[in-house]
Amino acid sequence: MAAPGATALVALLVVTAGITVAARLRARSTALDYYLAGQRVGIVTNACAICGDYLSAASFLGVAAAVYSSGLDGLWYAAGFAAGFVPVALFTAAPLRRFGQHSLPDFLASRFDSERVRAVAVVVVELVILAYLVPQAVGSGLTWSLLVGEGIGGLSPYATGVVVVSTGVAGLVIVGGMRGTTWNPALQFLLLLATLVWLTVVVVGAGFSYGGAVADLDEAPLTAPVVRADGSEELATVTHQLDEGAPARFGEAGARYDRLGQFSLVLALVLGTAGLPHVVNRFFTSPSGRAARRTTVWVVGLAGAFYALAVLLGTAARTIVPGAAVDHDWLAPLTVDGVLRVPEHAMLVLGRIYGGTGGLAVVATGALVAILSTIGGLLLAAASSWGQDIYARHVNPRATERQALRAGQAAVIVATTAAAAAALVLRPDDLADTVIAPSLVATMVTWAFCLAGSSLTPVLLLAIWWRGTTARGAVAGLVVGAVAAVALIGFGLASDEGINPRASLLLTPTIVAAPLAGVVTVVASRRGAPPADLDRIWRRMHGTAADRHAERLAELTLESTR
Repeated sequence: MAAPGATALVALLVVTAGITVAARLRARSTALDYYLAGQRVGIVTNACAICGDYLSAASFLGVAAAVYSSGLDGLWYAAGFAAGFVPVALFTAAPLRRFGQHSLPDFLASRFDSERVRAVAVVVVELVILAYLVPQAVGSGLTWSLLVGEGIGGLSPYATGVVVVSTGVAGLVIVGGMRGTTWNPALQFLLLLATLVWLTVVVVGAGFSYGGAVADLDEAPLTAPVVRADGSEELATVTHQLDEGAPARFGEAGARYDRLGQFSLVLALVLGTAGLPHVVNRFFTSPSGRAARRTTVWVVGLAGAFYALAVLLGTAARTIVPGAAVDHDWLAPLTVDGVLRVPEHAMLVLGRIYGGTGGLAVVATGALVAILSTIGGLLLAAASSWGQDIYARHVNPRATERQALRAGQAAVIVATTAAAAAALVLRPDDLADTVIAPSLVATMVTWAFCLAGSSLTPVLLLAIWWRGTTARGAVAGLVVGAVAAVALIGFGLASDEGINPRASLLLTPTIVAAPLAGVVTVVASRRGAPPADLDRIWRRMHGTAADRHAERLAELTLESTR
């Protein structure tokens, strides 16, 4: 292990563990603090924590990689990821917090007074979490390989990264709960942003100009490494998807997606954000509905700044790496005629070019920070869904609070093991031969967004804004949306043509599956009855503080007269 890499990694783990232990010592009650941090998280702190959970390997490594490999088409990832919080701020953040509860399945079950809705929602939530965890584990393996370059116990560097990072984060979540996984991602996001700012300052200070770089890159067709039948590698011109037969250009749309593909991708990311369990759960930790909405506004601004820097650095890597490959021998095994074999290495390579092994350690630490934060939030969402929504209500209704917490912690271990195993099976080197995408990590994360946006988001929006939504409709919408998304993605991956622009509807199926889930929810709801206390539920979600206070006083008065 290189000294700078070892030092950075050890320092990161020590600081993270210290924050987790300190936060856990401040906990006041088992469940409230473990799952909701006592509902005392401030606006800016929670915004930073949400960014820490949300800005994953797909954001830190994937967005720059997508821009590096496909130019303007990679920008759609940044646009979709950043814009996803706009509908959250407008439609879901405040009603969710006003209603209360501790998780997305708990909200839906209480909204419809249905344990069946809870059970189905938990299944979908766990699927989304697993789909999101796998690319984080893949990202940890890629980062370890470049940062450390050595395996442990006979494992390859990639496998070592997957195992070490996954195990470490699982342990921190089990110990720290929501309070620990609030302060950690909040501080880690600030470190992540600082890393991007440092690298941007260094690159720009060396003479890089974004506008000039795009103009220069447009002078030649966009190329990408390909493996020939005899095993040799060469650069091939990327075909323009909007102008058949023409070569793609870095600064023009069409290097990866046709018009339908561009719209389908952005829609999947925008709708998917509103249904991500680990993001939704954060809003239950806010002190009030107003605080939840203000938190989301902060998130939009912080995420926008982050993605703007990621786009700039992806462009910088495309401009700088070819020339650096001539001067740096260590780039030879990472490139084909000056073009990176693995696009996710773009920012890591920039860090080493301008800062040596120390600069690589700084950027790689930022990548690991992104992975640690996101995995932590996902695992806590898994623990909440299983421990509180399933175990304590169905498996062991007489369970104590501590037993339910232990069940949630067991779910953390199961989810971590499943994700790590999948990442070890779905190795990037193997997938790269069949999956042609701007960024493997970003593409894999998109599938999790598609699943959430196709099932959870339509039902969540209808549950909040349409009084006629019923339990039967919610169950039907969740099942149909999830099945449609999984089936379409699976069919697209299994097709002989692999991932290509003509398969946009299959590989980002939210454009089809979400409307289908919404229609099914409405139709099925017509055959069911809404909860008997719908007016009270509506006041909890949409009423003013005075309305809710008056209702509570009325309930207390009624109880005192009995």
